Amino acid sequence: MSCEVVNIPDEEEDQENNFKSEKLARMDSLAMEAGNVHGHTHHASRDTKDWYVMLRLAFQSIGIVYGDIGTSPLYVYASTFNDGVKDGDDILGVLSLVFYTLTFIPLFKYVLIVLKATDNGDGGTFALYSLICRYAKVGLIPSQQAEDREVSNFRLEVPSKSLKRATIIKSKLEKSNSAKFFLLFATMLGTSMVIGDGVLTPCISVLSAVGGIKAATNSMTQDTIVWISVVILVCLFMVQRFGTDKVGYSFAPIICVWFALIGGIGVYNFIKFDLTVVKAINPMYIIDYFIRNKKQAWISLGGIVLTITGTEALFADVGHFTVRSIQLSMCIVTYPALLLAYTGQASFLRKHHQDVGDLFFKSIPHGLYWLMFVVAVAASIIASQAMISGTFSIIHQSLSLGCFPRVKIVHTSAKYEGQVYIPEVNYLLMLACVGVTIGFKTTTKIGNAYGIAVVFVMTLTSSFVVLIMIMIWKIHIILVILYVVVIGSIELLYLSSVLYKFDQGGYLPLAFALILITIMYIWNDVYRRKYYYEQKNKVSTEMVKELAASTNFSRIPGLAIFYSELVYGIPPIFKHYMANVPAFHSALVFVSIKSLPISKVPVEERFLFLRIKPKDLCVFRCVVRYGYTDMRFEEEPFERLLVERLKEFIKGEMMVITTLTPSNRDTVSMELQEEFISSENESEDAKRIEEGSRHQEDVDKDIKAVERAVGAGIVHLIGETEIIAGKGSGLGKKVLINIGYNILKRNLRQTDKVIDIPHKRLLKVGMIYEL
Repeated sequence: MSCEVVNIPDEEEDQENNFKSEKLARMDSLAMEAGNVHGHTHHASRDTKDWYVMLRLAFQSIGIVYGDIGTSPLYVYASTFNDGVKDGDDILGVLSLVFYTLTFIPLFKYVLIVLKATDNGDGGTFALYSLICRYAKVGLIPSQQAEDREVSNFRLEVPSKSLKRATIIKSKLEKSNSAKFFLLFATMLGTSMVIGDGVLTPCISVLSAVGGIKAATNSMTQDTIVWISVVILVCLFMVQRFGTDKVGYSFAPIICVWFALIGGIGVYNFIKFDLTVVKAINPMYIIDYFIRNKKQAWISLGGIVLTITGTEALFADVGHFTVRSIQLSMCIVTYPALLLAYTGQASFLRKHHQDVGDLFFKSIPHGLYWLMFVVAVAASIIASQAMISGTFSIIHQSLSLGCFPRVKIVHTSAKYEGQVYIPEVNYLLMLACVGVTIGFKTTTKIGNAYGIAVVFVMTLTSSFVVLIMIMIWKIHIILVILYVVVIGSIELLYLSSVLYKFDQGGYLPLAFALILITIMYIWNDVYRRKYYYEQKNKVSTEMVKELAASTNFSRIPGLAIFYSELVYGIPPIFKHYMANVPAFHSALVFVSIKSLPISKVPVEERFLFLRIKPKDLCVFRCVVRYGYTDMRFEEEPFERLLVERLKEFIKGEMMVITTLTPSNRDTVSMELQEEFISSENESEDAKRIEEGSRHQEDVDKDIKAVERAVGAGIVHLIGETEIIAGKGSGLGKKVLINIGYNILKRNLRQTDKVIDIPHKRLLKVGMIYEL
């Protein structure tokens, strides 16, 4: 999908003052025959500088983003020391690994580097992909237009210096179809892993917290704990429909209490049991740990990596908040509290090696046990929210870019546009979580699966960030190499460790990813094939003129809006419609829906119109551009905006004509136009004034025709295409289209349900596409 944008000033007087003369030649990419009237302004970043709002969002983010990483102390040491503690210094080695892992990955990589790679405030794998798409032409659908780069949010703030290596890499990406497919595949894989993370996070967090009750009573069986966890999970997914805004304000106080308690208990244990664990800041303890334990130390990294579970939520959920609010909450609250908690647990463990299996609850002072149990259960429920919210955000992005089947997007906050809820995905996540919890029963196997999902996403994110560093940010190569050596080596080391446990539950996220990437590939592949088919078989404007001139066709009152995703031309389904219904409305607008690889397109830059001549047809083409987080198709606002922009376009047409003379269509500025006019004789001036008056009458006539059509009623026409493999297609193509794609389409929402078009004003046009 693609989109074009025109910003037309609201008043005719503004048009005259702000008219950009370099556009007078009217060479746009719709059909190389219509032009733009521009007057757009730059839009400020979504990252607000209002400290009150920023602090409020930082508070909210604690409840949404950090539940997952914040509850890691429940199970990290237990997962690391599966076979018990064999040497007291091993605790210092593990604490040192925890300290440097927390510092280098969440704090250094994500907070200081990756959050700078947001796409106008939105994060996630698709945000990184969109940045690369905007810098280099690596999209697989030929819907790019020159005007796309004039959208204010489309512009990238890049260093002015030109580096040869950046140019070389950009050129190779643009010329290689394999590289384009690989980037899209890597994006889909990252998306699939995030969704898999969203399934596993609730399972391990809730099971770990509820399992703590065994420390207080031996009568609680594992099956009982599993079913209690299932009930909690179902309740969690049921409240998602209330939205991130309400959920965040409900959860934030609980997580704040959680961080205060684990930090305070950490300080208490540190002072009471062993102050010497502070030595773990020395990385030599890591080296000694590996020397002593060799292969077992490497395997134990699969438990240590759980320290940073949920870190990707920092990036995936940034669209729900702002970059600065995430940075504040991480540096001031989350990071210090986690360091204190892990340090306190290490101090306790140095004196109580035997309690490593249930370390978290055993290390709690006796009088605080039940308080901590209740808060732990609440925090574990909230931990799930981080990845659930991230899943909603990333699916919303992939849907807009044609990489995910149609699902309903519900915007849950009028104040914060990035906050969304997807009913179908919510219920599928719930079923998957319940299935994993009942099937695995213990946190050990889930932890093995969890680690693979976490590290895979982080590694993919690093790969995209390195590409952005080189191509877009043009950072010095020494710094890029330093990033790869430090961050890349840490992540690859962890990845090798978690893959070792593939047969012990690690296969689960890869199975999830395989299913999801298959769905995404099928949908995206057929989506592209359909686009190319429509482009090849599009209806020419000449054919529309012939149809209108034919005596077999009649005009009926009303405005018809005919939707398609084809940017260049009129979709073939219109010809099919005219063959069966020999009439069309008094005003007709072909609306092409286009997604730009940016998060948001300003409303005033959203529409681009082209009139199909002759003028008395009252037929227009319109490209409507959206970003991948934009709210689409609120019925009345969209109709109203479309009609308003159409009338402004008609006025703009008149202005362009009246500011040009027949002898010179390429005037450079308004000043030069005035100079030219003053040099003409009076008869020429009088002729131009008369011509301008006539054009004004034509404009008034056209606007009244549009208003009459709107008054007679607006009807929405949508193509309901049946996609089948063409004759002579191979078996693989038939399976892909006839079985895979059509199963997805039959079981998902139809177009009119996704864009909320009322049934009483909807007309579907059926046609078979043989691809």
